[in-house]
Amino acid sequence: MNKYLDIAPEVSAALAASRPVVALESTIISHGMPYPQNVETALRVEQTIRDCGAVPATIAIIGGRLKAGLSREEIEHLGRSGRAVAKASRRDLPVLVARGADGATTVTTTMIIAAMAGIKVFATGGIGGVHRGAQTTMDISADLEELARTSVMVVCAGAKSILDLGLTLEYLETHGVPVIGYGTDELPAFYTRRSGFKVDYRIDTPEELAAAFRAKLDMGLGGGMLVTNPIPEEYSMDPERINAAIEQALAEAAEQGIRGKETTPFLLARVKDITGGDSLASNIQLVLNNARLAAATAKCLCE
Repeated sequence: MNKYLDIAPEVSAALAASRPVVALESTIISHGMPYPQNVETALRVEQTIRDCGAVPATIAIIGGRLKAGLSREEIEHLGRSGRAVAKASRRDLPVLVARGADGATTVTTTMIIAAMAGIKVFATGGIGGVHRGAQTTMDISADLEELARTSVMVVCAGAKSILDLGLTLEYLETHGVPVIGYGTDELPAFYTRRSGFKVDYRIDTPEELAAAFRAKLDMGLGGGMLVTNPIPEEYSMDPERINAAIEQALAEAAEQGIRGKETTPFLLARVKDITGGDSLASNIQLVLNNARLAAATAKCLCE
């Protein structure tokens, strides 16, 4: 057991009994949505996982402790604090822990802490990736390196559509990360079901997802597996509308000199405002959809 890690009793009991557990990130609470929708959504996602027969483990850094499983009060704290809480990637963990500070975990740090705790499946909204214009800015999310390094299955709605999806797929291919389309041959684009880019493999059942990931673990290949799960049709947004909102948000970010880890929260917030809140409603639904698939897959892994 890592001396900096606290596993919630409910999560610890499930792991000890080989029952399914699904990790959840906390940046979506502090940086991804406004209060109180962030807290309401986090609790709703946890309940969805329980309703599907698995145990949720929302992950964060609280008072310098790595937490696998949060209390309702800790989720409320992150939601109310919002962006005052550090957005914690791999590089931030040592200082946050040493200072006894709080941190909301990205995809990267959620994978790290989940792996420490022995959790194999993680549900999120969308991963980070290669940002548009990365040929000059070199802005590439640490999520991609972590997927190549850490043995956790990540269930998402694809890479966020604010990114360069083609370059993101090329980066993942170079680093040997299998990209699976759940029920689709095409990479989902977060708010929309299609991107025009092909995934590596299509898989249609949680049983086959679990079997593929188990084979990867058993062969000692290392690294994660990315499962891309399209947003439900009824919540998918019009591609032209969402792309126009993204282009406007990107232009505003460039004008204001926003860079680095502040880029994604800024763009998501602006897209929400430009779409009149429709993107937030879609975001919530795709997270719930991913939670259901992750729970089903975690159950198959345990069987």
